[in-house]
This record gives sequence, C-alpha cells and structure tokens, in this order.
Amino acid sequence: MPPVPILRPAEVVKTFQKLGWEVSHQRGSHIIMTKPGHPATLSIPDHSEVARGTLRGLISKAGLTIDQFIEAHDK
Repeated sequence: MPPVPILRPAEVVKTFQKLGWEVSHQRGSHIIMTKPGHPATLSIPDHSEVARGTLRGLISKAGLTIDQFIEAHDK
C-alpha cells in the first residue's frame, strides 16, 4: 500500500470531483461533498493541509483504495 500523500484541501476536493463527488456546501471550516447514489458524505477540513489519517478515512468512506485516489489525483 502506498503512503497517503499530504495534500491541501483544494487538491483533495478536486480529486474527489474527478471521481464523481460534488461539493454540497461548506459548514464552518469543513467542505461537505456528496455523490449521487452513495450513502456517505465526506467532510473535508479546510485547513492548511489534510492530515494523512483524515485523508485515509475519507478515501475509505468514499469506497476507494489509496491507489485509486492517487491515480485520480495524478491525472
């Protein structure tokens, strides 16, 4: 398993958008994303960077592997 990258929130949002997720709204310092047909919502902290553990949890909640996320990010 490759290491989870440390990314800025904008990069995380952009990568999830490539994978079909949409920004629903922002509540305080968190960006909320949804995907039609997917029961989960993603809450991305809008801080200077997204911690590795947090990103790992978001990727898992989205039903993806780290490899799939990194591949989408690199496109």
